[in-house]
Amino acid sequence: MDMLAAMGISGFGKKPKQRQLDPNRFEKNKRGDTGTLASSSSANKKEEDGPYPAPPSSRFKLEEHESDTEDVGPPPPNAPGGIDNVEEEPEFDVSGDDLDQPQFPISHELIMKDHTKVVSALTMDPSGARVLSGSHDYDCKLWDFGGMDWRCKPFKTWEPAGSYYVHDVKFSNDGQQFLVISGTTQAKMYDREGEELATYIKGDPYIRDMKNTSGHVAELTSCAWHPRDSQTFITSSVDSTIRIWDVEDKRKQRTVIVVKSKERGARTKVSACGYSPDGTLIGGACMDGALHMWQTKSNFVRPSMTIEGAHTKGSETGSVVFSVDGRTVLTRGGDDTVKLWDLRSFKKPLVTRTGQATLYPHTNAIFSPDNKYVVTGAGATSKGGRGHLLFMNKDTLETVKDLEVDSTPVKVFWHSKINQILTGLSNGQICVLYSPDTSVNGAKLLLNKGPPRKATIEDMSDAVAAPTIITPHALPMFRDSELGRSTKRKRDKERMDPRKSHRPELPVTGPGRGGRVGASATQHVVQNLVRDTTRDEDPREALLKLAATADENPVWTAAWRANQPKPVFAPAEGEEEGEKET
Repeated sequence: MDMLAAMGISGFGKKPKQRQLDPNRFEKNKRGDTGTLASSSSANKKEEDGPYPAPPSSRFKLEEHESDTEDVGPPPPNAPGGIDNVEEEPEFDVSGDDLDQPQFPISHELIMKDHTKVVSALTMDPSGARVLSGSHDYDCKLWDFGGMDWRCKPFKTWEPAGSYYVHDVKFSNDGQQFLVISGTTQAKMYDREGEELATYIKGDPYIRDMKNTSGHVAELTSCAWHPRDSQTFITSSVDSTIRIWDVEDKRKQRTVIVVKSKERGARTKVSACGYSPDGTLIGGACMDGALHMWQTKSNFVRPSMTIEGAHTKGSETGSVVFSVDGRTVLTRGGDDTVKLWDLRSFKKPLVTRTGQATLYPHTNAIFSPDNKYVVTGAGATSKGGRGHLLFMNKDTLETVKDLEVDSTPVKVFWHSKINQILTGLSNGQICVLYSPDTSVNGAKLLLNKGPPRKATIEDMSDAVAAPTIITPHALPMFRDSELGRSTKRKRDKERMDPRKSHRPELPVTGPGRGGRVGASATQHVVQNLVRDTTRDEDPREALLKLAATADENPVWTAAWRANQPKPVFAPAEGEEEGEKET
């Protein structure tokens, strides 16, 4: 062992010491209230038993710590239902259903504040590691839970379309790219890091038939990815169309669905669209109140199913969402209603919930991952008031839990993998709701990093030391190329990049092909105009130059030059008097 110690390998294979995290690190993010229950059975239970009991998993952890305080690290995982779940199955017991309240991940919250106006678009990548948001402050922001610190700032911010609102953002199924839909006529594709990949073409606004244009001619409203094909997505627009696009073809859409209205003019604005989970149906909600469904295998001449007056005419439906089983459709209307539709009897809604204040047209409603609940936001009743996040039973749309938030919730997103709920508020905040017991990673990663490192004597000595004085032109951005480090190669490389050099697109055919202007009639005329100097000469002198040539070789009188009589002029009177005197 002495020889191994001398070689420095005596500790090979030894488990490194792990940093112990504070077990109470989540308490500072705990909400003051976890919502109010609206059912009578839960109210009676609250009166009899007092506060809600802790979930079985937390009781199990508490008993573990009390019984064995010497163990280090988290307790072993238990069954999803806790210890009581091993002995009995309360989900099949009628009496047990009244005792077990639904456990939503809303006990703790994390506020991400960087937008200045209402968050109108919100989504997460499939892994649950990154958040993408869009707002009425014209910005898109990318957030990474693994790279954020306690300040909760995004790692990338950009304006996708100048001074246009961001209406919708969606990650692809593989999480490698995402779509941004703004108030313009062109959808934009970005990669995972926020670098632009493609801008899809806009159509010709002077063509009446929307099937003959290569892209949208009016403002975009929403988008959706194909659930099984990561190379296909759809976009809806105010131009009364839903267009199916191929990711690789940005010059023209694959198919056009022209939505026809029953009203005069036969056009209507499509406010929301969506795919069914199996990709066989495309749903669209319109401003005339109609709800349409198209089979993806059809020719899209007319919808397969239609409901006229699904929502109030003139109201903007915020979302069209299909359930996991593909049998029901959930719509959040601008007429303050939430409606559930059955595709098997597509005539009238199964359930309707009214009185949900809608202050923003992009307010959406979603299904819970287990397909048992519906989550949506209700606007504040007064200016500056608090909004409500409602958890409703899917079958009856009755409120199961009412959660108060700082302002009006606009966008809601429940990620099934990490079991966390994201809510975009009207004051620019993004509220991440989670539970330390049932949620995984996500917002918990910020607190799993432990407390910040304490300042050492070296840090203090650096702060006390004399500051470094930097002259303005000594910074790298102003500095000329250093000796031995030429930037010529870098400049040449950037010059060859069409995007960085801002080179316009070259003509494909005709004069100018290949970047060189060829001989043409226009070029010939221009060159002759430059060579012409007659405007700078005196016209009298220019005519006198040609007088001698005209006498010697006349052009028009050469035919009768031989027999042309010579003119004889009578002498003037003054000349005759002068001759007589002489």
